[in-house]
Amino acid sequence: MNLINREDNYILKRQKHTIGAIVKIKIDHEFQTYARILNNASYAFYDCRTKNDIKDLNLIASKPILFILSVYKSAITKGRWLKIGTLPLEEKLKSLPLTFIQDDLNPNIFQIYDPNTGEFRKALKEECLDLECASVWEAEHVEERLRDHYDGKPNVWVEQLRIKL
Repeated sequence: MNLINREDNYILKRQKHTIGAIVKIKIDHEFQTYARILNNASYAFYDCRTKNDIKDLNLIASKPILFILSVYKSAITKGRWLKIGTLPLEEKLKSLPLTFIQDDLNPNIFQIYDPNTGEFRKALKEECLDLECASVWEAEHVEERLRDHYDGKPNVWVEQLRIKL
């Protein structure tokens, strides 16, 4: 079933979550970029903002990765991000990066989460500084983060999830 979301001009098409699939992400009314579906609800977001569709999946996969995040499956299953094709995952994308957790009640307590194994371990703040916060993102917030990246602006969601000193 296809639905039209008139507010965002998205054509919503139900899709299955397919590891290795490349998805097209509209980041505004002019530009789009691409991401790759990884294991454990994660996505690698490529640095490849463009006004035109890119048909060559290998060209997309050769672009640098801006960041890797976990995203709610509705981005795919409700068709907000359309799959354009699938490639086997490269070795570097088969292992997900570690993420951090900072205790809300005691901000001096940190953990590192390994999304590959599901294991947690205690950590020092210094070990967490260059890691993403362990979280699951809404598709709209990822799109906003991408827009802000290309506009050279700080992103409210990144700032909220940053380590509290």
